[in-house]
Amino acid sequence: MLRKELNIFTFRDLLEHFPLRHLDKTQVSLINEIDPTSDFVQIAGRITDVTVMGEKRGKRLVARIKDKSGTLELTWFQGITWVQKSLFPGQDYLVFGRCGFFNGRPQITHPEMELLSSVNKTGQAFLEPIYPSTEKLKARALNGRQIGKLTAVLMPQLAERDIPENIPATLLEQLKLPGRFQAYQNIHFPKSAQAYENALRRLKFEELLIAQVRLALVKLNRHRYSRGVVFEKVGDIFNHFYNNVLPFQLTGAQKRVFKEIRQDTARGKQMNRLLQGDVGSGKTIVALLCMLLAADNGFQSCLMAPTEILSQQHFQGLSSLLKDMPVNIRILTGSTKTAERRKVLAGLADGSIQMVVGTHAVIEDAVQFANLGLVVIDEQHRFGVAQRARLWQKATIPPHVLVMTATPIPRTLAMTAYGDLDYSVMDELPPGRQPITTVHRNEMQRGGVMDFIRSEIEKGRQAYIIYPLIEESEKLSYEDLMQGYEQVKSWFPEPKYRISMVHGRQPPEQKETNMQRFVTGDTHIMVSTTVIEVGVNVPNASVMVIESTEKFGLSQLHQLRGRVGRGSEKSFCILLTGERVSNDARERIKIMCATNDGFKIAEKDLELRGPGDIEGTRQSGMLNFKLANIVNDKAILESAKFYAQHLLDNDPELSSADNLPLKNYLLVKEGKTAWSKIS
Repeated sequence: MLRKELNIFTFRDLLEHFPLRHLDKTQVSLINEIDPTSDFVQIAGRITDVTVMGEKRGKRLVARIKDKSGTLELTWFQGITWVQKSLFPGQDYLVFGRCGFFNGRPQITHPEMELLSSVNKTGQAFLEPIYPSTEKLKARALNGRQIGKLTAVLMPQLAERDIPENIPATLLEQLKLPGRFQAYQNIHFPKSAQAYENALRRLKFEELLIAQVRLALVKLNRHRYSRGVVFEKVGDIFNHFYNNVLPFQLTGAQKRVFKEIRQDTARGKQMNRLLQGDVGSGKTIVALLCMLLAADNGFQSCLMAPTEILSQQHFQGLSSLLKDMPVNIRILTGSTKTAERRKVLAGLADGSIQMVVGTHAVIEDAVQFANLGLVVIDEQHRFGVAQRARLWQKATIPPHVLVMTATPIPRTLAMTAYGDLDYSVMDELPPGRQPITTVHRNEMQRGGVMDFIRSEIEKGRQAYIIYPLIEESEKLSYEDLMQGYEQVKSWFPEPKYRISMVHGRQPPEQKETNMQRFVTGDTHIMVSTTVIEVGVNVPNASVMVIESTEKFGLSQLHQLRGRVGRGSEKSFCILLTGERVSNDARERIKIMCATNDGFKIAEKDLELRGPGDIEGTRQSGMLNFKLANIVNDKAILESAKFYAQHLLDNDPELSSADNLPLKNYLLVKEGKTAWSKIS
């Protein structure tokens, strides 16, 4: 049962099943002191009556407990038969649990119970661990307290050699951290609250240090052993473009990032760099400069984008910049005609095409390169790891890889989930970009919003109106969208106003046509689901209306807002909600109205959603900490990163006597050496 419910297979698993909190058995509240601000409470009193109420699925067990100040209701929905057998009216109990209110009266659901006569009567603080359990285990009499009893039996049987040290002694001394054996004792059965805090800090630091050392070793080994093509020179093609064609000055951030890439590609090691920049920070120009650098050194480059329309936009943008340059650039997507496709495949194979922009079509087996030197991937989270890897296999020496994302990654997440990559940050917008004004409006103000869109259209601008996509119910989303579309048409009647509609159910050709009509200015309004979230570039669009804003996450709202403000005109984002909005949604809306800074928004998003809810597969192992939390433990994470780097800078092989415990621990963990099984 422990195995199935809590993944506890071995004694080590039991030891690492840490308590949620500790309960001071001497701290008892009176029932009349409980108010709506109370969270977990402990009370002592006499059970007056026990009743089973309801039938079948609505069945519940209700007991009343009384102390000198009042009466409290205790409720169970699971394990009713077992609980009923263990409750005796007239007996005194110590009760612990999370307090709630029902019909204005306090109650505790599924409390922890024990007879008052069995409780420690010394009057000294006694910190009892409360462990996570499940309803199924509780029904089998294995609640948090019972699991604690198992751990209490295990602990005295362990010696220091069973929990060997894995952090260098000098580091423990420097940071005043307790030893590992002592930390495990005090995290379960502390003598004081301070002993518990010290143990918790030590074990969190250990988790984060181990993770940082591992990531740093991966990066170190890649820098040391990987082989990459060498871009030796900055040549005529690059210099001509930079000095005579580039239509604007690069920002300081763009120059800094290009310098980092230039150094990477000249070392003879494969570059593996993540370029994160906010919406509109000019990542594509940096990618083009890198592709020109590759061309100067006789190498081909490939830019891969997740959608056909984004590939088309990249291709048109790059082609217009390169029109007078001696560079052959082509596009390859699923809709490329057969004759054209044949020419592109031949040109890539014989090296006469230096650059190709495309979708997934570029990773097909038929596509062969003469000498691929650089791969640029736009919006990396839209591609699987295996898909990306197929590109590296198209060259004898793996090409340099530049992965771009317009979703800013909070620093703490970048340090843990992407710590093995080199990463660059573009945190500066090109000059001339005006900040987008973001406002919140509710249903009662819809008329004013529509009038505002009309006034912008009269100035020659365009507008987006976005509806949420509820994946659990595609049918419902479709109906919402169609209803919204009809409503928009009633506000903006044809033929004076032209409206495009785009959603996931449309055939790809129809979707592309409708998007293209909006891109070319043939339609005034784009009514869409979130399929336009990434990459659609319409500088003339100045209004973004997001319907049912409360249904969107922060990152998504920021991405959608980034579809406007791409020209020199003033742009607006209007967040439309119903009258009633939850506190969480209100918090998200407040942040969106307060800042345009994607990095601040990403940090806040991580705080609100927590680290466990982040896109992509690469992070799953990196964020799987038992105690540490990268949002709440930023300071410990920063410290762990600093000391991990310091250790490896001074001893890259971890071969010194002081670092050997850490090296041995990493080797043991890699080999998954386990303790004897719990039967």
